[in-house]
Amino acid sequence: MHRPFDHVFDRIGVFGPGASGVVVIVRPVLAELRIQGLGVIEDATLDLHPGLTVVTGETGAGKTMVVTGLHLLGGGRADSSRVRRGATRAMVEGRFLLPPAETDAEPPGDEDADEAPRSALHLAADAGAALDDDGSLIAARTVSADGRSRAHLGGRSVPMAVLGDVTDAALAVHGQHEALRLLRAAEQRAVLDRFAGAAVAEPLAAYRRTRTAWRRAVTELTRRRDQAREMSREADMLRHGLTEIEAVDPQPGEDADLVAEARRLADADDLRATATGALAALAGPPDGTGEDPDAVGLLGEARRRLQGSDDPALAGLDPRLAEAAALLGDAAAELTDYLERLEADPARLEQVLARQADLKGLTRKYAADIDGVLAWADDARAKLEGLDTSDEALAALAAEAEQLAGEAAGHAATVSAARREAADRFGAAVSAELDGLAMGSASVQMAVAPKDAAGPEALTVEGRSVVAGPDGVDEVELLLTPHAGAPALPVHKGASGGELSRVMLAVEVVLAGADTTPTLVFDEVDAGVGGRAAVEVGRRLARLARTHQVVVVTHLAQVAAYADRHLVVDKGGLADAGDTDGVTRSAVRTLDDGDRTIELARMLAGTEETETGRAHAEELLAAAAADRSASTEEGDAGADAPTPITRGATTRRSGSRRSRRAG
Repeated sequence: MHRPFDHVFDRIGVFGPGASGVVVIVRPVLAELRIQGLGVIEDATLDLHPGLTVVTGETGAGKTMVVTGLHLLGGGRADSSRVRRGATRAMVEGRFLLPPAETDAEPPGDEDADEAPRSALHLAADAGAALDDDGSLIAARTVSADGRSRAHLGGRSVPMAVLGDVTDAALAVHGQHEALRLLRAAEQRAVLDRFAGAAVAEPLAAYRRTRTAWRRAVTELTRRRDQAREMSREADMLRHGLTEIEAVDPQPGEDADLVAEARRLADADDLRATATGALAALAGPPDGTGEDPDAVGLLGEARRRLQGSDDPALAGLDPRLAEAAALLGDAAAELTDYLERLEADPARLEQVLARQADLKGLTRKYAADIDGVLAWADDARAKLEGLDTSDEALAALAAEAEQLAGEAAGHAATVSAARREAADRFGAAVSAELDGLAMGSASVQMAVAPKDAAGPEALTVEGRSVVAGPDGVDEVELLLTPHAGAPALPVHKGASGGELSRVMLAVEVVLAGADTTPTLVFDEVDAGVGGRAAVEVGRRLARLARTHQVVVVTHLAQVAAYADRHLVVDKGGLADAGDTDGVTRSAVRTLDDGDRTIELARMLAGTEETETGRAHAEELLAAAAADRSASTEEGDAGADAPTPITRGATTRRSGSRRSRRAG
């Protein structure tokens, strides 16, 4: 893949002026996307602008494959049916350009892990990925025709979840599917929490931890109260067993030691006879009355005979016989010592056998050996701590549960207050967006209210008994007032089809504006919008592109007119005259100014031939350019001068990561 940025883009928030006037990247951007063997796209490379890139094309040309490719790059579910017919695999490869300050920085240590979210680079470094020479990071995903999937980062194979984490930190997809999800109540609370950011996230995390401990204490208290009789019976059995074991007081390995001692005591007479006979053979009977020769005497006789010989060969054997005599003497001494220590002790043998009987009684009941019995006793003592149903134990557990309930309620109240404050800002922001989308009389509210409940698993928050769910005590609902005097209704009930599309777009724009992910992808979120509202959509996306890299798949010429770069997906016929697979091949190309006029004319009127269509397209392009120029001047006038960004400077982090996967 080649470097797509051969010239400089002065884009606020994406690029900044260097100390010497050279513009450098200050946020990660997706510079290039290559797609192979995916749907109708055989092989295409998309050079993406760090500002606003739009992707257009006729229906069925393959625009959605661009978004599908980005979903795959984000670790989304692999669907082998998307692999192009006749291809062995589909491949998506993205090149991310990273800020110099980020590529120079060391990954944060463990002590910093909870203070700031980890960047795409640091996540990739954790996975062992390497950067290219130009400081870019290559992420790739392949899906074979038989459904097998592989992920790579920086030339290294990585788990799919790792690829998803890295790309989640760099890009987020806002599409029709994601917008429709916002109609579900379960998603609306998550939307508000995302908009609120740390103001909700931090107390919510504390609430969840405390709630878990509180529920555990309540469950244990209920269990002890409800099962007091059974627990008391079990505790009595355990205490009886411990009393029996403690009365015997077994020691580790004692049973094996007693077996060896009992064998020695029981066989004392036989052992004495054996040792006495061996000693007599070596050195004669201890009383000296034996008539049979012994080994020591015979060896002494042999030495005397050799010492009297004049033959040096015979005399030379004497040292060896002397050594043998010494060894025999040592053995005889050890046998004598053994016999002195070997005494029959019937009383001790009786004690050993009685002790063995006591230990056997324990091993029959509790374990196969004494070490197992001791382990059973340790487990029994631990279990007894959880079986205490005394009034004192229950009172202590109830006090713990009450304390945790109070702490959880305090965190829940903080979460609710932060949500209500964020809901006011969110509603105002979305309503302001609707004003520009030809719904000026409409307004949006995010209702936040707790749900009443009763019972041991309810929390009392600010004097009210409410449901204590894993996400707090609030029910959140997106409401729409379509015009003045109308009641506020749930958005799916209060909006027509066209209004619903605009409300969802306004929500997406507001969310994206609060989104610190560097690259935002919009997949035809302008569906159902037209006329002046379509121009406002383009204006808003262009505004987002001042602080984010924005990629938009659109069917609206009014939106495409605002692009910094315009890509078109062309639907062609068969690639080669001899090709018989019957699969359409689409290509992606970058449009110059003349081609943009032709494409916008096609989008407006379905044709590129009429002078009227061309004139209208040129008017759109000119109006968008003037609008963007004016907006940039207004933004520059109202903002402080940007701080020069040089290599080694601290960059803006990509913010909190979210899991965004293809369905």
